[in-house]
Amino acid sequence: MRIRATVAAVSGALALSALAVPAAQADGHGSLASKAPSTSKITPFTGSSPADEKVGDTKITSVTVNGGDDIVVGISNKKIFTVTVTASDPSGINDGYAMLWHGSNIDDDVDGAIVPDAETGTCTASGATTATCKVTLVADPKENIYSNILAGTWKVWAGAQGNDGDYVITDAYKTARVQRYARLTVNASPEPVKKGKTITVTGLLSRANWDTGKYAGYTVQPVGLQFRKKSSSTYTSTLKTVKSDSKGNLKTTTTATVDGYFRYNFAGTSTTPAVKATGDYVDVQ
Repeated sequence: MRIRATVAAVSGALALSALAVPAAQADGHGSLASKAPSTSKITPFTGSSPADEKVGDTKITSVTVNGGDDIVVGISNKKIFTVTVTASDPSGINDGYAMLWHGSNIDDDVDGAIVPDAETGTCTASGATTATCKVTLVADPKENIYSNILAGTWKVWAGAQGNDGDYVITDAYKTARVQRYARLTVNASPEPVKKGKTITVTGLLSRANWDTGKYAGYTVQPVGLQFRKKSSSTYTSTLKTVKSDSKGNLKTTTTATVDGYFRYNFAGTSTTPAVKATGDYVDVQ
């Protein structure tokens, strides 16, 4: 699998960080990266530290992934996002670090990991005892987002370290969603059409397939048909709900009344984000 080479390279960097503690940490404290789970093997997974490890009185108060938004990944472009760790310690905060992992158990059942390249977070103090630290992660459909099995909920490993060497680690502080980018099209015809006649509205709901590196139809999904008048900027409530067929195609009919735009609206699922088609104009005569 493509992820193995990338993860092995990342784990090598983490191993080097552990050896380079004096250079990386002038105060003599080991980096949080060296305490992060080893990702040299994805299946099975080998953790390098106990779950929910704590030394001293360092506390994590919040973790934010991608500004609170889902991480949506297509088939080619990398998705670069940040994770912030806010923490406190009476001595002040030296480092905050985080990574994402997918699986049921961090010790022996992980099949995906998104790990920062940096060995430490970039921290900004908000007081003598509190700081927010940021790490940058990359979800890459050609590397660590290698299969459709990774769509959905991921867990967030988070750690914080005080200036006095105290630290806290939580294997699953919270969860974040990694989703398959979706596309939605619409075509209303005939154009123009006489008032009272039938309009046929077709479309296609598709999403990224990380197994094949292509887009494929999203099947048997409810999609709403909406309409807005030419003179309005607002779409009406759903006229009807249509289910995509075995290839992701959509098709329904409606009656021509006034000039306006038709669009399909997909509400999304846990693995796929919501998406709206660009409206298609119909001239009613």
